[in-house]
Amino acid sequence: MQRYFIHLAYRGAPFHGWQSQPNAISVQQTIEQALSTIMRTPTKIVGAGRTDTGVNARRMIAHFDSPAPLPHPENIVRSLNTLVGKDIAIYDIIPVHADAHARFDATSRTYHYYATHSKSPFFYPLSWQAPPTLDYDLMNEAAQLLLTTDDFTSFAKLHTDNKTNICHVTHAQWHHVADHTGHVFIITADRFLRNMVRAVVGTLVDVGRHKLTIEDFRNVILARNRCSAGTSMPPQALYLWDVTYPYLTLDSDSDNPNDNDTPTNQ
Repeated sequence: MQRYFIHLAYRGAPFHGWQSQPNAISVQQTIEQALSTIMRTPTKIVGAGRTDTGVNARRMIAHFDSPAPLPHPENIVRSLNTLVGKDIAIYDIIPVHADAHARFDATSRTYHYYATHSKSPFFYPLSWQAPPTLDYDLMNEAAQLLLTTDDFTSFAKLHTDNKTNICHVTHAQWHHVADHTGHVFIITADRFLRNMVRAVVGTLVDVGRHKLTIEDFRNVILARNRCSAGTSMPPQALYLWDVTYPYLTLDSDSDNPNDNDTPTNQ
């Protein structure tokens, strides 16, 4: 049995999230159906995480097992890209060791949330139309509090099967996007809870609108109560941007399957 990692991306709008579910089209289900057709046997995949309905992924990693080594993985990549449709891109299929796990071996995950300040027919389907008066300096001051806590219950979706709401955030900051009038919130952690990033952004936006003070934001974190945090932001502006592994190197600039992007298994 040979295990492989799949390096892929997708636009979230056409799907009901990553995870397979009854009576709804998901990214996982779409890839599994295509892969099973190519492999000529039912083939399951395991993803690095579970993005919600409408959330995009610039980089997702998933693994699957093949009964025998694939002689030409690049042919599988081409066939998958033909079958999965225009909203999913398969970049590479990478042989890894038998115990490699796309979810449990990931050491960090990074999300981007894009806010645009000017009306654009090009940006609106994949970003949030933000008011021009947001106080990003204050939002960044509040965001630094995320690095000093490990309990994110206040930003976790209610009634989930999470065994713990503990996460370790190592970066959380708004950055100006140089090529258009907007900002991007970048957050990195070892793991994320369902709905966590959109709830964090929604609460930071309340700070930026001067509806919450820095101390209010601190109290939201300490409350460990989802009802104390802000609203969840629209999903189309959120991207799973990167996933890292101790034994895998991927080109950080890969954004389309035509780039010269050759991951290597180290």
